[in-house]
Amino acid sequence: RDFIYETQRPKKDGKLPVILSEGEVSRIISTMSNPKHKAILMLVYSAGLRVGEVVRLKPGDIDENRKLIHVRGAKGRKDRYTLLSNVASKTIRVYLNASEPQGWLFPGQKKGSHITTRTVQKVFEKAVENADIKKDVSVHSLRHSFATHLLERGTDLRYIQELLGHKSSKTTEIYTHVSGRDLGKIISP
Repeated sequence: RDFIYETQRPKKDGKLPVILSEGEVSRIISTMSNPKHKAILMLVYSAGLRVGEVVRLKPGDIDENRKLIHVRGAKGRKDRYTLLSNVASKTIRVYLNASEPQGWLFPGQKKGSHITTRTVQKVFEKAVENADIKKDVSVHSLRHSFATHLLERGTDLRYIQELLGHKSSKTTEIYTHVSGRDLGKIISP
């Protein structure tokens, strides 16, 4: 006999992501002196990358001419392209001129391996501390901030969905709840 059990998954908490202002992101990045660490955080923010995506980048994934980053085998084993900003491009060039990485764009301590996500998290935590930001943020907050800042500047939600690599538009819609664009138009009684 076949038994079919219907189990319900517990609902996720409806918590909204913590968003950094553009000024706070700038303060975090400007506290950094290590070109490699600066380039990593700059890419996470300016391209909306996940930590696991930025650490797995290879030098050939950066297309300076087309101003694109090729993200390979991202979540759901999907490839996508995202933006390479002019500022991030310059920061990467400074980093590449200082060190010529082999294999991975951001090599780790062990030969042939990339930097770990935990190392990136520690680097971010130190930068937040140095920038004197009191919000409860993680590296992923840079990705959330990227999406929110694009939305606040009028970028269509469908484009943001593509850049972030979200399968469902429902996932991207969370940013409409944290965007100050439309909330700023409402005048409190």
